[in-house]
Amino acid sequence: MERLQHLLLKVHMIVEEAEGRCITNSKMLLQLKKIMEAMYKGYHVLDIIKHRTLCSSLFEEEVEKQQIINILMQDNIPPFAPTVLPIIGPSRVGKRTLVADVCNNEIVRSHFSSILHLTTENIWKMEHATFRQNRDLVVVEFTADIDDDNWKTFYASCTHMARGSKIIIVSKIRKLSRFGTVRPIHLNSLSLEEYSYLFKVLAFGSINPEEHPRLASIANEMSVLLGGSFITANVCADMFRKNQNVHFWLHVLKKYRTAVQNNFTVFREHPKLLMEKDHQIDITKFVSSPSPLLLMPPCDGDEPKRELSKVMFGDLIAGTAVLPKEDFELIAWESRLPPYRRFAGIATYYDDKNLQYTALTQKKRRRLDK
Repeated sequence: MERLQHLLLKVHMIVEEAEGRCITNSKMLLQLKKIMEAMYKGYHVLDIIKHRTLCSSLFEEEVEKQQIINILMQDNIPPFAPTVLPIIGPSRVGKRTLVADVCNNEIVRSHFSSILHLTTENIWKMEHATFRQNRDLVVVEFTADIDDDNWKTFYASCTHMARGSKIIIVSKIRKLSRFGTVRPIHLNSLSLEEYSYLFKVLAFGSINPEEHPRLASIANEMSVLLGGSFITANVCADMFRKNQNVHFWLHVLKKYRTAVQNNFTVFREHPKLLMEKDHQIDITKFVSSPSPLLLMPPCDGDEPKRELSKVMFGDLIAGTAVLPKEDFELIAWESRLPPYRRFAGIATYYDDKNLQYTALTQKKRRRLDK
């Protein structure tokens, strides 16, 4: 596909150069017409390849969803030991969204008496009496590995549930697959080509990107800068779709490019990688702030302990948000389906001294880890 793109680019440059000249030779005009027809066919083939790639990815997601539902509907072996299905994948690749979609399925909801959502922190609070003799579905999200004895204790408490109960493990930690009683489901990130095409589909909506080459070029560069993040892709694509203006798209692109470069300068890594490591991110370049503004590690689903002003990430990037003078909650995304997850973090103002200290500490830690 890359070779086809490169060849089409060369042909496109030849056609543009020819169109800028006054060609009177009929044979040359006929040849130019054939080249242009071949070019358009090439673009059509390229679009089909990309579309099939995306459709293949979406088909895989539907297959995975159906696979999970089938496992949940099956009888347990042995009958009174809950089946454990691990769903493993990198951060923010769609694990929670997939599980939420499954849990919202009518067949699943009617099959189980209740669906419990637990985390690493609260599974130890669960006692035998907590699990009544109902057929329940327990979804446990692990942010860290646990030892085998702790898992055995928790699993033993789950055996008090009725026949047909199931447990789903959701985590980015591959080692947790060892607790599965069935083959784990592994979710992978999209390739750059798939991700770029998906981003353009979201950003352009029903409009054909080929009719807006400057916007398409900006979208291509933006998809590379985003680094494969689904959350920021949705946020930026939503802004682009609502305002398909070249100057606005360039404004957002430059902002994001500067923010990415700034994080490489301060923390030596891309914001998406920092987010996957639950590390703070410098978002100063998104706003006109006299002092550094850091986004602390996200708190998925939980409300902050103190009441803070709320700012949407899309409004922050677009420059339409009025920022509070103190710490505030920056909301990247909120789901509309149960269990109503949200991706949010606390934005904190730092002075230059503290920011330099944080970056220096991070560099020292990396040296010690080597």
